[in-house]
Amino acid sequence: MVEEVQKHSVHTLVFRSLKRTHDMFVADNGKPVPLDEESHKQKVAIKLHDEYGPVLHMPTSKESLKEEGAQNATDSYAHKQYSANQEQEVEYLVTGTRPYPPGPGVSLTADTKIQTMPSESTARSLAVALPSSQTRVHGKGTAPGASDRSQTTVMNSMFMESGRAKNSALMSTKAPTMPKPQWHPPWKLYRVISGHLGWVRCIAVEPGNQWFVTGSADRTIKIWDLASGKLKLSLTGHIGTVRGVIVSTRSPYLFSCGEDKQVKCWDLEYNKVVRHYHGHLSAVYGLDLHPTVDVLGTCSRDSTARIWDVRTKASVHTLSGHTNAVATVRCQASEPQIITGSHDTTIRLWDLVAGKSRVTLTNHKKSVRAVVLHPRHYTFASASPDNIKQWKFPNGSFMQNLSGHNGIINTLTVSSDGVLVSGAANGTMHLWDWRSGYNFQRIHAAVQPGSLDSESGIFACAFDQSESRLLTAEADKTIKVYREDETATEETHPVNWKPEITKRKCF
Repeated sequence: MVEEVQKHSVHTLVFRSLKRTHDMFVADNGKPVPLDEESHKQKVAIKLHDEYGPVLHMPTSKESLKEEGAQNATDSYAHKQYSANQEQEVEYLVTGTRPYPPGPGVSLTADTKIQTMPSESTARSLAVALPSSQTRVHGKGTAPGASDRSQTTVMNSMFMESGRAKNSALMSTKAPTMPKPQWHPPWKLYRVISGHLGWVRCIAVEPGNQWFVTGSADRTIKIWDLASGKLKLSLTGHIGTVRGVIVSTRSPYLFSCGEDKQVKCWDLEYNKVVRHYHGHLSAVYGLDLHPTVDVLGTCSRDSTARIWDVRTKASVHTLSGHTNAVATVRCQASEPQIITGSHDTTIRLWDLVAGKSRVTLTNHKKSVRAVVLHPRHYTFASASPDNIKQWKFPNGSFMQNLSGHNGIINTLTVSSDGVLVSGAANGTMHLWDWRSGYNFQRIHAAVQPGSLDSESGIFACAFDQSESRLLTAEADKTIKVYREDETATEETHPVNWKPEITKRKCF
């Protein structure tokens, strides 16, 4: 039979807890507790044996031996029991005038000097217990100078080690904290540029910050004045949707690619095509120029990315390994120099010299359509419908998730001030603080009059060279220009930041 548990009243339980608490803290009550002599002696003996055992038979000076007598010193050594285990744990150095006796035992006399290496805890007690004259004791058969130097070196090393151990033990370990987001002014729409007859799929700003270029589903490339928003030039030549444009910083060239499998190089002095790069077997979704080497990277629906020599039009590498369409490619001067994101949910970091994949990142659960590199930090971000993820080069170490942008994210861009912009196919645009992952603004601009509400997707976005304007290419056939709200302050637009405990930071 199971015995019933005795039930106590709340008063009894509270009184019992109070009594136990009183017994626990009775020593702090101000009244000194009478000391038990027997228990105190046992405590001291145990402490001596446990903590100061190696120091109890340290060498003593000749003066103390003469005062106490050789017999007392001999008895003190004789009371010490030496077991086999202690000989294995501590190495003793026995020096003296008498020869080492044969057999397992060692006869210890007053003239025998025993030296040992104390532990860190005993090293500090040794400095207090031993006078300065006792730290330099040498045998009759050894040279005084050598013994002094060796023991001084040993003691110095012991004190240094014990000091370092104490400092490391006393050093307070700071708990990991989430970085507080930096305040950024909100952005507002101030210009809408129309002129394309189809979806505006890509956008790029030239290095001089005088004009920008867009590519559209109407198979044209248009160049616009950045200050006024007026059309300067239209380039025709593609027979399919233009999916990528970029302006070279090293030469007066404009590169474009499209769904017609073509990659073109335009000479901006003559406004005509001077090179074609043939090799892709399907639509080319994106391209990027290497900042220091004259090579061009393109990615395609044929599941490959290709590296081209800009001058000779030759295909340097075919980066194969993805199992679905490669949606984005990015180049940088440092390793790894090529980064690709694919619809097979993976991100690959490539070795440009060998033309092989170095790292494959499989954290995303859905297709990766956008990758952006931070202009200052050695990090990058990737966008997928599940999350925006931040990574650290060179091995793609995961940093943090940026959650909340629910939609198919088509584009990412980041400024050197740490403003990350993500644009989705549903027309929403989120602005994040790069360091903390705080979403400080969400924008959903109205579509152009005459367009359907479903035509509010954002396909591409880019900052100008001064990072004072943000350009977006949208599905309502317009280019929208945003700028910072100059009237906003930290009081009018405060940071409503609530850190997540589960979020992991690697900064």
